[in-house]
Amino acid sequence: MEAPAAAHNQAESAQDGVSAQITVTSPEQMQELGRRLAELLRAGDLVMLNGELGAGKTTLTRGLGEGLGVRGAVTSPTFVIARVHPSLGGGPPLVHVDAYRLGGGLDEMEDLDLDVSLSDSVIVVEWGEGKVEELTEDRLHLVIHRAVGDTTDEVRHVTVTGLGRRWAAADLTVLAA
Repeated sequence: MEAPAAAHNQAESAQDGVSAQITVTSPEQMQELGRRLAELLRAGDLVMLNGELGAGKTTLTRGLGEGLGVRGAVTSPTFVIARVHPSLGGGPPLVHVDAYRLGGGLDEMEDLDLDVSLSDSVIVVEWGEGKVEELTEDRLHLVIHRAVGDTTDEVRHVTVTGLGRRWAAADLTVLAA
């Protein structure tokens, strides 16, 4: 994995938080990015993942689950909306949510009790933009960009933005190592 340009090799101060950009060239690298991301996370963290269908959101989450040491195969929760993966060690459980089928806002998300789980878990929400921001001011927002229409191109550009006090001083460039 690499930063797409030297200017992006260091975390940049974005208007809304601290951000870094990472280029991923294979599903294995996307999974590795998830494992590295897990090293930065702790109970109470919210991670929002956005990107086109097939961008690699679940692949990244699979690596995150490996890095957190949780039980069970991390697969897309599209048809069950949310899955809880308990920790196999002393770490936090992973709550993996697919908000694609949910209409909008926190109202529908409240049925999932994410606000109750948040303090004890790492919560990853695919397709969460515009739906879960009200859960906490402190969150990571990952946007995965891929070539639209070209399903053979495995190159992805991932923008990671840390929002709120929790991430204000974070060095997100370690994710590109």
